[in-house]
Amino acid sequence: MAETYNNLIGGEWVPGADPIANINPSDVTDTIGLYAQATAAQLDHAVAVAKDAQREWQKTGLEQRQQVLDAVGRELMDRSEELGRLLSREEGKPLAEGKGEVFRAGQFFCYYAAEVLRQIGETADSVRPGIEIDIRREPMGVVAVISPWNFPIATASWKIAPALAYGNAVIWKPANQTPASAWALAEILTRVGLPMGTFQLLMGPGAAIGNALVGHRDVDAVTFTGSYAVGRQVAAAVAGNLGKYQLELGSKNALLVMDDADLDLAVAAAVSGGYSGTGQKCTASSRLLVHSAVHDAFVDRLADALKSMKVGPALAPQTQMGPVVSDTQLAANLRWMGQIKQSGARIVYGGERITLEQDGFYMTPALISESTNDMPFNREEMFGPIAAVQRIESYEEGLAVANDTDYGLVAGIFTASLARATHFRRHIQTGCVTVNLPTAGTDYHVPFGGRKNSSSGPREQGRAAAEFYTQVKTAYIRAGEPE
Repeated sequence: MAETYNNLIGGEWVPGADPIANINPSDVTDTIGLYAQATAAQLDHAVAVAKDAQREWQKTGLEQRQQVLDAVGRELMDRSEELGRLLSREEGKPLAEGKGEVFRAGQFFCYYAAEVLRQIGETADSVRPGIEIDIRREPMGVVAVISPWNFPIATASWKIAPALAYGNAVIWKPANQTPASAWALAEILTRVGLPMGTFQLLMGPGAAIGNALVGHRDVDAVTFTGSYAVGRQVAAAVAGNLGKYQLELGSKNALLVMDDADLDLAVAAAVSGGYSGTGQKCTASSRLLVHSAVHDAFVDRLADALKSMKVGPALAPQTQMGPVVSDTQLAANLRWMGQIKQSGARIVYGGERITLEQDGFYMTPALISESTNDMPFNREEMFGPIAAVQRIESYEEGLAVANDTDYGLVAGIFTASLARATHFRRHIQTGCVTVNLPTAGTDYHVPFGGRKNSSSGPREQGRAAAEFYTQVKTAYIRAGEPE
């Protein structure tokens, strides 16, 4: 029998409703564990506990807060091999990516541990004589964290770490597809000296627990990463309580390959940006805009790279691309491939389900060519290992096509021209830009976020996180004259 893992509420591991089975997408006969589902009553209790705990955590000295976050970060990095294996086993990304994600999660906690000691306010003189002004940031209060399955530890960590660093209490609802990684991180957080109830883990379906959490009147702020459609619902629920929200949503990222590009680098970036993590990244480059002068050579080289890509179980050492996360996601990807076949575009390679020795959710990476920007698969986020090439005749056309989207998370360009690269950086309508680099891959000490339908609210990561996890207080002081 698989072991059952409970929710963390008020400092205790608490059973909930009927647990769900966490199935390994590389091998559907492997059940990782059974994970309890929180109830509505447990959610209400968790919020009440969090309100009291937050007041205690806010009064905790800065050095103690710093030590707590640093301890979490160090343990994550020290255990990246072990926890990375667990992450890859339940999510499906290759082991190297799983280990790297856990290590990066540790870096987030260590970074925000240092930020704890840099919480310095401002002072000013009033326009009125004899009055001084003190401006400082204070915690929001109770923060709900709703994180996705594709980066089950990293995305959660870049939300949880700053929330705690700035003195908030956290209630975390992870994605039900990847509860093992969430439980492992929660277990670490129980052993680092947080006041009881400052951090709580509520596992459960988004339609029940997620909706109740974001609409709870005693939740002060909600940070959410997920789809655009669900993000709109989150925004409406939070706005109903005049709360604060931060949304990271969909994307349809473009990678421009110009006629002067280094094709070896551009192809490698397209492979990394479009197919690592089985294409299940918000930063994936699913639109490849390639100059006609190099179009055919680029397509041929990329197709050759995909044909040689080893698809297999996440934990197998030779695997370069693992399974997709679930049968539901696989079915969605195959539906997209069916639509692509009817669109008039050319399927250069892949996009088929494959059966391996271990029964899992496997498909070949797909490359599409002769596509246009009005085709549905170039308008909507697919979230799978599918990238489509569009032929462009000039830089100006490429920039216009790249901007012709409802999304605006990240875009990249490959060119040897400094003038083109500079113009692109200034005129692309995205929150992040890459030059001669893959679109996937960001640093933890600088802002991350998008424009249009990709993001709403303050930026994540780096010092920009303070804009969301704190609120500003301005104090006026009349000191009087010395006697």
